[in-house]
Amino acid sequence: MEKDIGKINKNENTDIVIRIDDFGGKPGLTIREYVTGERYTGFTKSGTRIPAEKLREFKEIIAGIKEEDLSAEQKTLKEDSESESEEDF
Repeated sequence: MEKDIGKINKNENTDIVIRIDDFGGKPGLTIREYVTGERYTGFTKSGTRIPAEKLREFKEIIAGIKEEDLSAEQKTLKEDSESESEEDF
């Protein structure tokens, strides 16, 4: 059983694919990178699998993320980067 839920374009050659599958007889949610290249096209080892019994917990965690939190994190990373650049002088 495999059911693709969706995909997010990561870059020109890579998508992040979200799917429900039945790996080893156990259903779960798989989030994995899929690359399209000259030498290889297919899923990479990069990714993770959420067992079906942990899906509710995973969804609650994801639902708790606020877009402001991501903006604040980006601002902090930018400030840290600028501070390091200033220290180089």
